[in-house]
Amino acid sequence: MVATANLSRSDLDSSSGSDLSVSSRTSNRSLRVVEKERRRNEAGDPFLLALKYFSEVEAGTPRIGNDVLERNLVQVERVGLSRGLPPEAISVMLDYAMSLRGMICVRVLKFLIPATVVPQEAVVQAVAWLCVSKIAISTQVLFLRWLLTVFDMIDSKDNLRAIYGFIFHFVTEENLSPYICHLLYLLTRRESVRPFRVRKLLDLQTKMGRQPFLFHLLSLYKVFCPELVTLALPSQMRSGFKNHNSTWKAALSAVQKRNNGQVSSDISLTLGVKHKTNSRKRKYHHLEVPSLSSSVQRNSPSSSSRKVFPLEQLHTFPQLLDNLHCIELPSQMGSLLGSSLALCYLDYVQDDSAFLRLNFWLGHALHEEFLFCSGDRGSGSSSEALHLLNRLLSTQHFLQEGFSSTEGFLYKFLNVWDGSLLRPQILGLLSDIPVVPSSCINQLLFEPLVQLFFTSTLFFKCSVIDCLNNMLLKWLTWHSVYALEDGLDISLHSHTPMNMSLSGFMDSVVELVRFVGRLATVGLQLEGCHSLLLSFILDFYETVCDMFLKYGLPMVVMPPVGVFYPALFATDPVSVDRLGYIMYRYKKNLTSAKCQQKETKQVFHISRQTYREFNHYLSFMVSCLWNSKMFLPGMAIEVDQELLSLSKVAKPWTSFDLIHHPAFLGYALDFHHKCWPERKEIDLNSIKAGKQWDWYLEFLFSQGFQGLQQFVQSSITRRSVAGTNDQGQGDRQPTNS
Repeated sequence: MVATANLSRSDLDSSSGSDLSVSSRTSNRSLRVVEKERRRNEAGDPFLLALKYFSEVEAGTPRIGNDVLERNLVQVERVGLSRGLPPEAISVMLDYAMSLRGMICVRVLKFLIPATVVPQEAVVQAVAWLCVSKIAISTQVLFLRWLLTVFDMIDSKDNLRAIYGFIFHFVTEENLSPYICHLLYLLTRRESVRPFRVRKLLDLQTKMGRQPFLFHLLSLYKVFCPELVTLALPSQMRSGFKNHNSTWKAALSAVQKRNNGQVSSDISLTLGVKHKTNSRKRKYHHLEVPSLSSSVQRNSPSSSSRKVFPLEQLHTFPQLLDNLHCIELPSQMGSLLGSSLALCYLDYVQDDSAFLRLNFWLGHALHEEFLFCSGDRGSGSSSEALHLLNRLLSTQHFLQEGFSSTEGFLYKFLNVWDGSLLRPQILGLLSDIPVVPSSCINQLLFEPLVQLFFTSTLFFKCSVIDCLNNMLLKWLTWHSVYALEDGLDISLHSHTPMNMSLSGFMDSVVELVRFVGRLATVGLQLEGCHSLLLSFILDFYETVCDMFLKYGLPMVVMPPVGVFYPALFATDPVSVDRLGYIMYRYKKNLTSAKCQQKETKQVFHISRQTYREFNHYLSFMVSCLWNSKMFLPGMAIEVDQELLSLSKVAKPWTSFDLIHHPAFLGYALDFHHKCWPERKEIDLNSIKAGKQWDWYLEFLFSQGFQGLQQFVQSSITRRSVAGTNDQGQGDRQPTNS
């Protein structure tokens, strides 16, 4: 039985061994077939053969007159410019190019167009080649330009940051310094800032002068370590880093279009295609908000050593709360514009370096690709620009503040704007700009708008007035929220380096209000006191009249006569009613300011001239609407009696009271018909007799004219009930402030 068992086991062993050998032979045969097929494909693919050639080419191989090298170079160049090069090809060709000198190196760098991503190790190896003295400075500059162009396509940045000190060594090279500073700006983290690096940059500034690229790198250093950078940076700095992708722009754009967006790079934002070869102006294309992508790869050593939550996996608010302290900001800050959760995180952390990076991205997108583009834009470009500006608007409204790069873009764009291109978006962005100092607001904002306003359509005039009203509202809201608690320091609440005192803020507000007054006066004359334009103007002065009580700003600015009288004599009752409300609110604000000034003995910025203007407007309005004393001697508007007689208007001094005013004449006729339905002759003066006058006022106020009702109740008091004027109406006097 034992022998039988042994035989059975041996039979099993031999059977299983034979099965394994058969499967092994089958597997080996399959591998040989696959390998044979791969070799056949490689043998038939000229591109793979060319890559193999460059990976195996020996140093010292002659380049001039080498037909084999030229043939393989042409093959790789054709693929690079048409479809883009895969990561393996980028590694091979970049290493080959950096090992050369002369025109072939330049030629290779110009067709290194990535199809997907750029391997980090290839970039690190190429940076190591910079220390080889045989590479010409012009070639080093070209390589750095290429690196800055494809920076956001590099699969990881950890090893690049590890050689930060090696890269910083080249900052002293005069020709390389602008590009090195740009690269360092993109790689800098808090741990990268060291005292010796700050001293080196300050020494360079002493030697090279106030260079923008040095200022921008120092500003980032100051954000991370303000105690190390004691240099006072200018409040307004022009763009320190230029666009370096012009050499690869058209090819990158073509590759990305051909790949139908498969390239996961954010560089598509800054690319454009040059349609006309005879035009030197750049055109903007692909002004797209990048997709969210973490700057740290999931499989990288740094991501495994510390807990990092990829930003692209953030989908719900509970996820944001659970991972608030381990979220990694994306490599391309523009991608934050596409995610409300990412904006919540940005608003929570209040990281100045993040705002600096975001402003840098916006400055590049708006200045380099939008501001300097030509006028013959295609529909695709316009739609992309529209999408970008709409997304930027929604972001600023979400954060409740504008960006400094957007502000700088608008100041430049207003000088070349035709008033029609993307008008709602441009005016929307304009209304979000922070407070502008009064010393430069005229040059930056008012002069360009004046030229557009006076040469534009009625609709554009209304849009500009509405934009300036929204701007004033945001300025006043900012003041009412922050002024008392922080001493009016703009830098505490907006990411701009500008500080402003209360008096400086008030000067800017006064300049803005007076500017709108000038626009409104001339605009009403040009448009024949159009009711639509007058409506937007009254919207603005509804904001102005409540600056003291509603927003806590100790000042009052009256409307000019070019706005007050057209509103008072308007033919639509809504305008007169709104003017009554505005005068009512002016009276409340002035009265409160006078009482508060007496109680606290605090000096407000409300002059006696302001009180005189208000009392003058109030007296004239009461005399016109109530006492029927229009055009009489001693009034603000006097007309020669001979001219009045030529008009053949009976009792012209009553032409603008609450009964005969063109805005209320229809209501007076309706009331007359309801009171005396059997009368065939209309006598409007009978409304002023007895109780009919009070009934008429109640009827008028019941039509929705609440502003007029508030004005009458607060500004008119009956002087003598027993004595009546010639119309049977109780005489009343204005209650001045």
